[in-house]
Parts: sequence; C-alpha cells; structure tokens
Amino acid sequence: MRTIVIGSTKHLLMALFYASLGIFAALLVAGVWFLNARPELDIWHTIELKSEFKRTQGLETFSDYLALEDTLFEEVEQKIYDQTQAPHPSILNRYVRGSLADPQKWRHDWNRTYEWPKADADFGVLLLHGMSDSPYALSHVAKHFKDKAYVLGLRLPGHGTIPSGLVNIQWQDMAAAVSLATEHLKRELKGKPLYVIGFSTGAALALNHELERLAKNEAAEYAGMVFLSPAIGLPPVAAGAQWQATLGTLLGLEKLSWNSIQTEYDPFKYNSFAVNAGDLVYQLAERNQLLLDQTSMQQLKSLPSVLAFQSLADDTVSTQAVFSGLFQKLPQDNHQLVIFDINRTQINMGLIAQDPMLHFDGLFNTKHLKYDLTLVHNNFETADLIRDVVAETHFSQGEPVIEALNLSWPRNVYSLSHVALPFPIEDSLYGPQGVDYVKRVQIGAASTRGERGVLGVSADEILRQKWNPFFPYLISRTDKFIEGLEP
Repeated sequence: MRTIVIGSTKHLLMALFYASLGIFAALLVAGVWFLNARPELDIWHTIELKSEFKRTQGLETFSDYLALEDTLFEEVEQKIYDQTQAPHPSILNRYVRGSLADPQKWRHDWNRTYEWPKADADFGVLLLHGMSDSPYALSHVAKHFKDKAYVLGLRLPGHGTIPSGLVNIQWQDMAAAVSLATEHLKRELKGKPLYVIGFSTGAALALNHELERLAKNEAAEYAGMVFLSPAIGLPPVAAGAQWQATLGTLLGLEKLSWNSIQTEYDPFKYNSFAVNAGDLVYQLAERNQLLLDQTSMQQLKSLPSVLAFQSLADDTVSTQAVFSGLFQKLPQDNHQLVIFDINRTQINMGLIAQDPMLHFDGLFNTKHLKYDLTLVHNNFETADLIRDVVAETHFSQGEPVIEALNLSWPRNVYSLSHVALPFPIEDSLYGPQGVDYVKRVQIGAASTRGERGVLGVSADEILRQKWNPFFPYLISRTDKFIEGLEP
C-alpha cells in the first residue's frame, strides 16, 4: 500500500511539473507573439551609429569628446535625414526635415552638448539630463545660470541622435563622459567651486561619480549636488525586462529589444524606449546602493551636500527609495529633500484610489531627521484658495516653518510626474502656452479626445503632466542652496 501511495504521489508531481512547464511555454509563446506584433521598426530603431562615444575608445580630453560628437551628428545626417527627405507621410516625425517636430525649428540645437563660458563666474554648473532625454531637459536651468556661472550641458552617450543609440550603450560609458566633462570644468574654473545638477539618470550618474571617488579615498569634485527626480531606485521589473531582449537576440526578433515602439514626435526625447535603457538605469541604481552600503559613515561625510526635488507621485523611479535608499543613509549635514505632494482637493481625493502619502505615514512629523525635509502641499488654512500651496519644512534642528509660495495648482492637474520637474509653464514644447511665431509641435498643449486604441500614442503618455507649476520655487531653492555653500 505504501509503495502505491508513493508511486501515485510521484506521478502526480510529474504531471504537475509537465503541466506547469506547458503553461509556461504557452505564456512565453503568447508573450513573444504579442511583443513581435507591435509596429514595424524604422531605420532609427535599427541603424547603429559608429561614431558614438564608448569608454573603450581611450579618449583623453573633453575636446576629443566634442570632436567625436561632431562626427556623430554628421553620421546621423547621412544615415537618417538624407534617407527621409520630403515629401514624407509623417508631419510629426523628428527625423524628417521641415516636419513640426524637426529639432531645427528651435533656435538652439538642444540635442547636442552646449558650453557657455563665463570668465568672471564665481562657480560652474554641470547639467546632466535623464535617460532617453537630451540636454534640452535642463535648458531652463541652464538659461537661469547663464549670466551667473560657467555652464556646461552634457549630452550623454546614446542620446540626442536616434533611439537605437540606447540598445547597446552601457552606464559606464555615460559615467566616463561625466568624468571627462567634470575634469574639463574643474580645469577651466581654476579652483572655483563646481556644482552639478542632475535629472533622473543624470542625478544617479552625479552621485555615482562622487561615490566611486570616495570608495577610492579620493576627494569629492563637486561643491554641491542638486537632483531632480533622482533615479535612486527602480521597480524590480526593470531588471527582469532584460530577458526580453536576450530572447529576441536568440530568436532573431529585433522588436523584443524594445519596451515601446512609437512615433518619434518629440524633437528632444526618444519616444521609443529600448529594453537596455531601463536595464542600465537599474544597474546604475544597484551600483550606487552597493557603494552607499559599503562606504563608511566617515567617508560619506565627505560627500557633497545634496538638494533633491521629488514628486510624491512618480511612476518612473521610486520615491520611497529617495528616502530610504539615499537620504536616510547619509550622515547629518546640509542635505535637503523637497517633496511635491499631490493636489489634495476634495474632488481629486474622491477619484484617487490610494493616497501615495500612506507609504510615508509619520515621516513628515519626525523629530529625528538628519536632513531638512520640505513638503510642498495645499494651503488648507484657506479653504477657498485650497489650490494655493505652501512649503512646510521640517529641519534637522529647530521647529518646522511654513512658507507661503504665492503659487497654485493649475485646474485639472492632480499631481506632478517624473518628467515634469525641470520644465516651467513657459516651456514652448512641454508647457501649455507654446509660441505663435513658428509652426511646430507643442506636446504640452495636447487635449486630444476620441475613442481608446485609435492613436499610436498611449493615453497614459498624453495625460502625463509635462511641466512644473512650482518651477519658480525649485529654481529659487536651488539658488539659496548654492549661496549657502559658497565659500
């Protein structure tokens, strides 16, 4: 009898194993079919640019980097724009000269590195954009500092050209470019302080630059760091997505190297997103976490002061990680974190399924902060003006302070987003106002309505908030931060 029971159990387990294997295989086949049924790839998804910077090339100076960038954009002109000459069916394609999304419709080529020297500047500013972006992402910050500082907006490798530039790039290539730009600015400034302002992946690269130096017992190079929507932590799905690209390589299916394949209607940001792009941000964030865990508290005291701005609602990076993965690991110093709350009107709260603040219950009332924590939230003292906002700051020492900002939430906006922070309402691409002296795309003014599933752009992307109504506070807070660090 016992032999019969054991044998039956063994057969049952074998049956369950093969059934699970069959289900897995079916799901895998269905997933591959679904991913490969997406729109066809175009030349900007498949062509490899030979002139893109790689750290293995052995470039020694930033001038070499800029010279290679010149060659790179000549290659883009020949391999892409020469192949899409008018007439072309798409009026919204950035890779068609004369289209509404043609980058040349802007007065400045924001897809490329820009350097604005200022001989009598008291300090320098290095600007690092985010993943799939271009130097345009921090263009308003650059303009603010143009008459105050020596400004350099770096184009990170793989960016500003075509989406395929991110298929094979590595985060170490971007880090090497940051090092070249930093070395160049330090030499030009001749001992004057250098500040770095990074958006998303750019913030993670700036942090990595200093953590790598501290790990080698080398002095920090930045006088202070300002982070916008910093990529400190990402959802684990960002790492798991790499199987998709690997499977695509094995099966010869190029589409599997892409998380999204879209019309390239944005002149300064890729709309299509390579799987590798998300994976390398995850790798960079993991590297930074490892360095933060392994670096002693004594060494971390040499880390430059950090000012970070983060939206409470952020679907790209983890707001929780900004707290737990960075600020709670730093020693007490002049570190500052600004959180932009959601718009807490009664109507909005009636539609929000789960209040994101629930994940941070009690944090804003703690008396044991090692950094200054500011929450920008609705002014509940004036019920008739509840869309107005105040900045409530809890200091590492002293009592909380509430500051009226004379700013308010726009109507019909319930939160900021990951991408909104660097752009003011005046931005002619992502803001709602636009320009009337040239006919070009204005993404922030989109108010398209119709049936779902018709457009090639997802409704999520159209609805996403693209500009920051509190940008004036962000830039003034940055000024005060730098002024407080000046020797």
